[in-house]
Amino acid sequence: MNTANLQLKGLIMAMASICDAIAEKELLTRGEIGAALSKAQKAIEEDDDHELSGANRAAILFPIRVLQLAGEAGRKGEGATFSDYAKLVGKLT
Repeated sequence: MNTANLQLKGLIMAMASICDAIAEKELLTRGEIGAALSKAQKAIEEDDDHELSGANRAAILFPIRVLQLAGEAGRKGEGATFSDYAKLVGKLT
């Protein structure tokens, strides 16, 4: 596997953990974190400046979708591995 992919996996899971800590410390609610992620997703989906293929757009959205799923799991007091989240993203898109 490409080293950059492994680094991105680590970064995405670190961000999921940071988002969880932010919610636990009540700096932001899980809903506010979810809204920020949705805003980022919407900005990418509406970006007409770059002609991206569907696959490229899905690749850009992938980490946002993983973080959204991790937020939902955190809301339920659950957790999952990167592989679990990646499978769910694949099923939902």
